[in-house]
Amino acid sequence: MKRRDFSLSFGSALATGALSWPVAQAQTTTPAVVLGRKPEAGTDYLALAKPAPVDTAAGKIEVIEFFWYSCPHCNSFEPALDAWIKRAPKDVVVKRVPVAFRDDFGPQQRLYFALEAMGLVDKLHTKVFYAIHVERQRLDRPEAIFDWVAKQGVDKAKFMDQFNSFSAAGKLKRAVQLQDAYKVEGVPALGIAGRFYTDGTLAKSMERALPVADYLIGEIRKGR
Repeated sequence: MKRRDFSLSFGSALATGALSWPVAQAQTTTPAVVLGRKPEAGTDYLALAKPAPVDTAAGKIEVIEFFWYSCPHCNSFEPALDAWIKRAPKDVVVKRVPVAFRDDFGPQQRLYFALEAMGLVDKLHTKVFYAIHVERQRLDRPEAIFDWVAKQGVDKAKFMDQFNSFSAAGKLKRAVQLQDAYKVEGVPALGIAGRFYTDGTLAKSMERALPVADYLIGEIRKGR
């Protein structure tokens, strides 16, 4: 979903239904075979002129997925990304960063960071997508989010504490810094090692973006 499209209302965004970016399948061959050629800078991905901040330890390769819970493309991409994460090598660290192209994205950013702080991402991250895109719940306001989380068996008071914490506020600022550093133009999108960026537009689909990321990870391991 391109950044300029976020001027649409929340309801209109949900009503789009079908995706224009196909989701990725599990990769069983090399990136060049999947793509039909070697990925090219400026065509399949961008090399950042100024490196983006990286928070992983030395010897690890950080991959960031930029997303928005109410984006239908992100919802469709999630199963493929989850499968890719599960088969990722041990030196690859995947992080999710919720974007804020508008101020009203803030509640869903805080939702993710509160889940993360409480160790509930594995349990509820996918359920948030399901609630929004299948059950058509409007989880775009704090009160609606609090009520939904409580229905999932989460202590509402503890969740609200995390949601409204200084830690969450700091993570919101960091998320904006990262999306700006990677020059994120739409979601879902991938940032690799603070050096490279790709999305469904550059790679021509999110189906192709994951093999592009695999290729770039390989290049980083080679010291390139």
